[in-house]
Parts: sequence; C-alpha cells; structure tokens
Amino acid sequence: MATKRDYYEVLGVNKDASAEEIKKSYRKLAMKHHPDRNPDNPKAEENFKEAKEAYEMLSDDQKRAAYDQYGHAGVEQGAGAGGFGGAGFGDAFGDIFGDIFGGGRSGGQGNKVYRGADLRYNMEVSLEDAAKGTETKIRIPVQSTCETCNGSGARPGTQPVSCTTCGGHGQVRMQQGFFSVQQTCPKCHGSGKMVKDPCPTCHGAGRTKQNKTLSVKIPAGVDEGDRIRLSGEGEAGVNGGPTGDLYVVIHLKEHAIFQREGGNLHCEMPISFSTAALGGEIEVPTLDGSAKMKIPAETQTGAVFRLRGKGIKPLRQSEHGDLMVHVVVETPVKLTEKQKDLLREFETSTQADSGKHSPRNKSWMNKVKDFFD
Repeated sequence: MATKRDYYEVLGVNKDASAEEIKKSYRKLAMKHHPDRNPDNPKAEENFKEAKEAYEMLSDDQKRAAYDQYGHAGVEQGAGAGGFGGAGFGDAFGDIFGDIFGGGRSGGQGNKVYRGADLRYNMEVSLEDAAKGTETKIRIPVQSTCETCNGSGARPGTQPVSCTTCGGHGQVRMQQGFFSVQQTCPKCHGSGKMVKDPCPTCHGAGRTKQNKTLSVKIPAGVDEGDRIRLSGEGEAGVNGGPTGDLYVVIHLKEHAIFQREGGNLHCEMPISFSTAALGGEIEVPTLDGSAKMKIPAETQTGAVFRLRGKGIKPLRQSEHGDLMVHVVVETPVKLTEKQKDLLREFETSTQADSGKHSPRNKSWMNKVKDFFD
C-alpha cells in the first residue's frame, strides 16, 4: 500500500496555516484537479481525492489535532479517503453555490436574518391635489413583529431550539455525483431554529398581521405612476432583520374638464356660432379659477389656443405647463321660427359668393370634383 503524503504538503500550506488558508488552498486544488474538468486524466482524479481527504482532516479541529499529534495513524479510522460524505467538497464550495441558488450563509451559522417584504399601496389622487399637493392618511395591513414574543416565535419564558434537520446550520447538503450543493433547510427555512412551544399570539411565526394608519404627504406636481417611498413602513423582518419599505403608487382620477399631459392641461371649450364668426372674449376654466381669453374672428372648430402658465408644475421641473384650449363651434338648437328665417336669409346672402365666405368648403368640393374627374 502506498505511503500517504503529509496532508499539509498535499494542500501546500504550513502546519500553522489558518482555517481560511486551508480552505483557500483546497479550493484551488479542487478546481484544478476536478474529474469533470479532466475527464481523460486519471492522475487528476487521484490528486483531487488526495486533496479532498487532506481538507476533510485539516478542516475539522478535532481531526487536525489528532493528526498533528499522531500523524496518519491518529485519523485512519475516520479518514474516509476518497469519499464524498462529511465535510468535503460541498463545504469548500458551499458558500459559492449558496450565492448562486439563493441559500447563502449567515456567518456559517443558523439564525439567518431576512429583510421584511416591501409593500405597494395604490392611491387615487384628484387632479387638483396632484397639482397643489396634499397630505392624507391611509390604513394598510402589515406583518409586524409579535409583541408577545418579540419576534422569537416561542412562548414567553422559552427559547427556540436548534433545528433537528440541519443541526442548527440553516442549510442541508444535497449530493449528486462529484458535487455536494448546500440549500436552505426546508424545515426551518434557513433560521437554524425550531419552536417547540409556540407563542400563543403568533403561533410560532414571530409576526402578526396588524392594520397600521400612516400619514402620506403628496408633493405638488405628482403624476400618474409616480411612487412615494415610506422607508421602514413595510413588513417586519425575520429574526430581527430590517423592515421593508412601503411604496405609494399614484393614480390620477379622471377629471370632468381637464386632461393632463405632463405639465400641460387640455380642455374642450364650446363657443357660439356668432362668437366664432365675429370674434369675442370668453371665460375659460383653470385650476386656479377662470381666465379670460380672446377669440379672433372667423375661428374654426378644432382651433387650439394656449394660455401660458395655466397648467401644472411637474414634480421635477421648475416651470408651470400651459393650458391648451380646444375650441368647438356649437350648432344652435331649438330655434324659433324667426331665428330660422334669419338663418335662411343669412344662408341666401352668402351663397352668391360661397367661395369667399366658406373657403374650406370650396377647397373640399374641388378635391371631390378632381377625384371623380
């Protein structure tokens, strides 16, 4: 039987090497000689097994002490050379695979700390409140730290015990082929603890659902989809972890008059036939009251007039938007016979020179004629 090499020599470290130095050296050798990376090299597999055996012995404080005192004879019975159980390849790469699969470690021990979940609250805001800002109160259900057990999940006077599945590490090892991958313990969910005598209030969860009333300040200029972050107002963390945040998402209510487009407002303004033809001055509604606007003579339906600075000042801009007034000429209804006669007389007086009085109609008729010709 071949004489085994000194374990320190195999890993290329000194006898006073720290646990971290031993792990670091083993990682390099394991990656270099792993059989999956050297499928046609039997020597690489032997070197890999040799390095693994050395790491299994020197990473265990008791086995290392026995080896330092008695050499190979002191650990022969428990060496398990070439095997893949115990504290082997998976331990050396456990933290790497834990990061990949979301398991992670908490200092190599249990009692993992988790941040509380963020919450979302959809808030409907009127256009006026969005423009000027306001403050309102909301009531939300959240998972808060149980006041009876202070979040431990155990009945007052008792304490959680180590998980029997993972031994308090918060992780279990799943082995396949050459790889041994660590995953979060399914029983304790990574906490490393079990509650034998649950808290009567939270039933072992460490958190209870409560309704919380909060005051929310809506800044002037918020728009559809903007979010307001309330730090630390989300759900409580696990095992003393930090509390999550609450995000208030703004949704604008439909307005009876205005439509918003960034900082600009749009509204439709009906005007009479006579005002459109002769011109005049009308009152236009704004968010700050009414404003006067001049209508030039011969205004057509669809004309847009701008009232500067009568819009909204967006949240991250320094100037107010404008109010865009879309004019609609309103056809008179419920006419008396006298009014009808006046309109017929007016129609007759304009037919003699329709191209002068109705240029758009003449242009349109010319296009129709060209189309059929």
